[in-house]
Amino acid sequence: MSELQGGPGALFAIGGAEDKLKKRTVLQEFVEAAGGSKARIVVVPTASALGPDVIDVYRALFAALGAESVVGVRPENREDADDPAFIAPLNDATGIFMTGGNQLKLAGVVTGTAFGRAVTAAHARGAAVGGTSAGASILAEHMIAFGRSGATPRQRMSQLAGGLGLVQGAIVDQHFAQRNRYGRLLSLVAQSPGLLGIGVDEDTAAVVRGSHLEVVGRGAVTIFDGTRITSNAPNAKRSEPILASGVVLHVLPATATFDLQNRVLLSYGPQPPAEEIAEMAAAEADLRKLAKEIAAEGVSPRYYAERKRRAGRRTKAATTIGAGESRPEATEPIKAGADSQQTSELPDRTQPEQ
Repeated sequence: MSELQGGPGALFAIGGAEDKLKKRTVLQEFVEAAGGSKARIVVVPTASALGPDVIDVYRALFAALGAESVVGVRPENREDADDPAFIAPLNDATGIFMTGGNQLKLAGVVTGTAFGRAVTAAHARGAAVGGTSAGASILAEHMIAFGRSGATPRQRMSQLAGGLGLVQGAIVDQHFAQRNRYGRLLSLVAQSPGLLGIGVDEDTAAVVRGSHLEVVGRGAVTIFDGTRITSNAPNAKRSEPILASGVVLHVLPATATFDLQNRVLLSYGPQPPAEEIAEMAAAEADLRKLAKEIAAEGVSPRYYAERKRRAGRRTKAATTIGAGESRPEATEPIKAGADSQQTSELPDRTQPEQ
């Protein structure tokens, strides 16, 4: 058994077409979550139509990214998925990675079998569990089995199947922007407003730890929250467009974090050091003060620009003045006659702006 401790592991829902040649950011993050140099990863290519090559590719990739060991396990039917020989490698895994392919086949083989239960147990004891494309969709309790592309949500646009249930209260779709899957995910949210719709772009991962989702990669994760939706989904016929009003949309780029339980954005972008935050606050306070001063004086923006330019000259000139001399501060008001050679450059405040 694995020595992993400390609660459930990370979940990686990857939108497909993850970079395998250059930065490999998403795959690197998965290896790190699985233990880095101590990672023991099991690749599950059940959904793929490719032969042993798909295992060879991921074995080489994860090994190059520092994993200790990588093995492939491929149950092809439910009989295989209940065979202890297929399940045994999962018991020692620190990472389980499911490839892309036919997601209905993956669901038909894995869910409700001993293999699926072993994946769930591995996650519960701390293993990172992830998948790309079809392997991402099966992480949710309800997964999209298949459906049509398109921006407009329509009735009967897609069909659901049972997933592993590792991501609760959500539906995960993939290749999201690249294959224009907005409509089908939105149609499912309209039909089941209690579920969050999570659409993941290619070479992007929605990384779930507990109730928090973080975005990794070069694309975005789109979230539809239908808590307050108004929809005609129960009455729409055949392939008619579905009304979806009041849906809250979140488009989250890399570094953004989202609370899946409370359905709110938590943070985004790199956080600057405390001293930079203090400097920005001080600068903002100065700008607010100057803005009020300008408004009170009734001067034009051109006058303010000239004032800043002249203040800069004074600051530069101050470095050449002796210790016993003094000059007005850059923040002092500009007075008529203070610099007779520059006064003519100031705009005439008695003339209207052009």
